[in-house]
Amino acid sequence: LALSSLSNTLAVNNSGRGIINVASSTNLLTDSKNVQLVLDPSLQLLSRKQRKLIRQNPGILHSVSSGLQTAIKECKWQFRNRRWNCPTSQGPNIFGKIVNRGCRETAFIFAITSAGVTHSVARSCSEGSIESCTCDYRRRGPGGPDWHWGGCSDNIDFGRLFGREFVDSSEKGRDLRFLMNLHNNEAGRMTVFSEMRQECKCHGMSGSCTVRTCWMRLPTFRAVGDVLKDRFDGASRVIYGNKGSNRASRVELHHLEPENPAHKPPSPHDLVYFEKSPNFCTYSGKTGTAGTAGRFCNSSSPGLDGCELLCCGRGYRTRTQRVTERCNCTFHWCCHVSCLNCTNTQVLHECL
Repeated sequence: LALSSLSNTLAVNNSGRGIINVASSTNLLTDSKNVQLVLDPSLQLLSRKQRKLIRQNPGILHSVSSGLQTAIKECKWQFRNRRWNCPTSQGPNIFGKIVNRGCRETAFIFAITSAGVTHSVARSCSEGSIESCTCDYRRRGPGGPDWHWGGCSDNIDFGRLFGREFVDSSEKGRDLRFLMNLHNNEAGRMTVFSEMRQECKCHGMSGSCTVRTCWMRLPTFRAVGDVLKDRFDGASRVIYGNKGSNRASRVELHHLEPENPAHKPPSPHDLVYFEKSPNFCTYSGKTGTAGTAGRFCNSSSPGLDGCELLCCGRGYRTRTQRVTERCNCTFHWCCHVSCLNCTNTQVLHECL
């Protein structure tokens, strides 16, 4: 997959490298709602399966694009204080060369973007934005003594199915990278599913809540990002496993095994990687890392956002700047707000 500009155009890379691209305006595909799908000529075109899925689901293009944008914003927020802060660019590869590696950061990119598509599509179904799906009315169950199923549950089943069909079809091959990408894609989708919660609305005289109507609601995407960030920190390093049996199914034949035999195999919820992360301290054209020079750090923090760790021991410079902001705002009936302008001096620490 590849994310384009804010105009809800989308480019898809079939080389198995995830969401990457800012589209150009040369190759066009139009869906049934006359929404243009822009295909960058430097990338392989959409597969026949992906074209079919888009045409079968009018309105889904906007949902997919929105989900990818949300995922990128969440990635940047989760890693805002890390040496790798989920940098993006306007070039042909939005995440840079990191998507060509098999490290933890790559695992997170695949998981969060897959989760973003699933989350957005599932929500769009319940909002009526996609013609081919609606609320999930199947989640009813037996209910309880003072409540029953009803309302409009977010359609997570459709979101997961579409995500699996559309996103995973970009992955080709049967090597370790292929297995890793598919695993992390699914981990992202499963996180959205497992974080769903029951919500209820009360009914009764004067809000007595004698009866409640309940449904299943998607988590906030921040909650999804928090869970995936925890799994990033505890990601499993894996190797390519091959049972070597002709009787085994294709799924069983090729699988992921923990690099350390003493460790348990990764669960479907875990993120997996197979190579060490590059050094994010300094610029490297080979790995596409920008380094931390020029990043702002917290001089009083012993954590990852502290100047010692974020600046990789190179030191930092301190400067001050004056910032004017609106303050002491007062609401006047009716209806305007008056504010004062307050000028403060900020002390900034910048990595060398």
